[in-house]
Amino acid sequence: MKNIVEIEGINKIYGSNHVVRDLSLSVGEGEFLTLLGSSGCGKTTTLRMIAGFEEPTSGTIKVEGKSIEEKEPFERNVNTVFQSYALFPHKTIYDNIAYGLKMKKVPKDEIKSRVKEMMELVQLLGYEKRYPSQLSGGQKQRVAIARALINQPRVLLLDEPLGALDLKLRKQMQIELKRLQKKLNITFIYVTHDQEEALTMSDRIAVMHDGVIDQLATPTEIYEHPATKFVATFIGETNTYDGCISAISDGVATMTLENGAVKVACPDDFSILEYATVSVRPEKMRFSKTPVEGFELVAQVKDYIYVGSVLKCIVSLPNGNELKIERLAGQELPPVGSRCYPYWAPEDAVLIHNESHYYFEALKNIKLA
Repeated sequence: MKNIVEIEGINKIYGSNHVVRDLSLSVGEGEFLTLLGSSGCGKTTTLRMIAGFEEPTSGTIKVEGKSIEEKEPFERNVNTVFQSYALFPHKTIYDNIAYGLKMKKVPKDEIKSRVKEMMELVQLLGYEKRYPSQLSGGQKQRVAIARALINQPRVLLLDEPLGALDLKLRKQMQIELKRLQKKLNITFIYVTHDQEEALTMSDRIAVMHDGVIDQLATPTEIYEHPATKFVATFIGETNTYDGCISAISDGVATMTLENGAVKVACPDDFSILEYATVSVRPEKMRFSKTPVEGFELVAQVKDYIYVGSVLKCIVSLPNGNELKIERLAGQELPPVGSRCYPYWAPEDAVLIHNESHYYFEALKNIKLA
């Protein structure tokens, strides 16, 4: 896949606040890439630097192999869609969509043809003479997208464009946006803090944390094999345990935790006595009425939460930590207040290097003069 956007070592510093740190990223032609993270992680700042609304403190940004840092926003072959729609309230829907072409002095017949094509694409034919105040939130967002796409940008930047919509409409627009992106084969760089939205729409996700990318991978890889504890806890729900690897045998590690010992599949880059984190998704958790070999966890069933087709079981460990176990509604489950023994298949758990391990290794390797 040909890279259409290349970001190399960009930094953004506001006074003493280092918002984006040495970030490098390549985005392929026709790819749907999502920048995902919590507020303040640097995702929107990164998008604004690509758009030209912010200047990098250092580093380079290339579109189609050409540096664009010195170009004004209107000179870059990218367009941006904002959460606020940013439509002209005094202009009709037709004029809102045609605005960019009129500024470029495109012939009237061509403008008319392209506006019609865009309105058909976003399913708004017949709305040409209406004004933004006469449209629903979802229709306004379609107009904003059509206005951005009509200029035929190589890259479309979307800054939480569905954030103002209600849940049902938001899910509908996710499907429509993905359909549009695939049909037009335009590169989308999408910013959101909504994990489910990122998993639903993206070809790849860049999970950002404190100005850096913690993990860049497909939605499946990020969910099933998180690279850091932050990614594991930020994407969906998970149960995490910190402990020490006490033994490794045939690709399976024995982890000593505060509440006992557990088994987990062990990649080659882990070692005995390493401090690590185990992540197990609630749907991968199991429980037994009797102790399970290799697992020394014992818990008490605390509560059940009904969420439609899924029942979430909350169990409490001796140290007070709580675990979540998911089952389909209707499956047999132990009663509240009873004792159970949580466990999992070793291959269903993910072993993650713990930051404490890196600090320990760094201290260990310091050579005192």
